[in-house]
Amino acid sequence: MSFTTKIKEEISKGSIERISALPELSAFIKYNNGISLNKITLTIENASVARRIYKLIKCLYDINIKVIIRNQKRFRVKQIYILEISENINKIIADLQIYNTDKNFLNTYLLDTAEDKLAFLKGAFLACGSISDPSTSGYHMEYVIRLKKEALEIQNLLSYFSISSKILKRANRYMTYIKNAENISDIIKMFGATNSLFYFEDIRIYRDHKNMVNRLNNCEVANQDKAIKASLDQMENINYLKKHDLINLLDNRTKDIILYREKYPNITLNELAKIISLETNKPITKSGVNHCFIKVRQLVNRHKNNQK
Repeated sequence: MSFTTKIKEEISKGSIERISALPELSAFIKYNNGISLNKITLTIENASVARRIYKLIKCLYDINIKVIIRNQKRFRVKQIYILEISENINKIIADLQIYNTDKNFLNTYLLDTAEDKLAFLKGAFLACGSISDPSTSGYHMEYVIRLKKEALEIQNLLSYFSISSKILKRANRYMTYIKNAENISDIIKMFGATNSLFYFEDIRIYRDHKNMVNRLNNCEVANQDKAIKASLDQMENINYLKKHDLINLLDNRTKDIILYREKYPNITLNELAKIISLETNKPITKSGVNHCFIKVRQLVNRHKNNQK
């Protein structure tokens, strides 16, 4: 079972409130694209979603609903649930503010409150939404819609809840999608899918922790590489001074530090400073050690320039 299926099943098992049933049903029928001149035909792949839509219709309208179950053989056998409504079509379409033409605009009364807007987004998600499983891919939620203005409608509703989304054209459809993990988590929470939220958050925490560990490891490796390179450069300068008999031009403190670098060629400046402070009983900091090696480098560079 896919992650999207699990979320939709959990949403579908939630309680139905008459006050939010209208916008939820409006969105589902609108984005399920099953309206004809004298009939509404809703094709649904999820049994829990089909049961919820059936209850929503019954909650709002005392009409007969024809239920058809078919087996679809595409890669694997699965059941398709078809709900057919042939009574009071004009009243239903008028109540839900749905049109079979390009006049797909909603009156403000249908989305008057935050609860109405959330119910509409929930119904749209049940009809045409999906969320990628965070354990197998990146964070991604999308609504796949026929018309660009409908995609903008979803984007505006998401924006009302401070959720940022983008629109992309894919073949002959439009996709309103979200990539931000925190926003997707907020939507799952608003939809009331608690178990799915826990699963999503567990994966997100694990991935964030893993990424943080990787960043720290990369940082540590980079620091080690930097320390090794610095040590090699320092040893190269020391060998140059010895080869050209220039060590005596340095002060005694710098000479002592050179001796300790030769004794401990692979340690960092910080570690070298601690050892020198401990063994000589003369405290020195990392910056103090580094300053001495700057003097060594400057002496090497001056000698090389003179040689040229």
